[in-house]
Amino acid sequence: MTVATAFAGMRRVAPVVFKAGCPDCRGRFELAASALRLAIGASSRTTFYSFTCPDCGAAVRKPAGERIVELLTGGGVRTLRLHSTV
Repeated sequence: MTVATAFAGMRRVAPVVFKAGCPDCRGRFELAASALRLAIGASSRTTFYSFTCPDCGAAVRKPAGERIVELLTGGGVRTLRLHSTV
């Protein structure tokens, strides 16, 4: 089987983008999955996503509930699993 045969009939998929906002400059923008990082901890307090604001350069960190985690992981955002030391 050739590569052309294997991929015949497949259509091009648009890259996933996420809408986000900066609490510092109040900018609103869209970010590619590669611009976001997701950290999953043992509790809701230690589960968050982060990015750098493209408008002002601020480091932004926001809490991530179950639905946000599902959307970000499904969209290809790089994920770090935090482990407890206890």
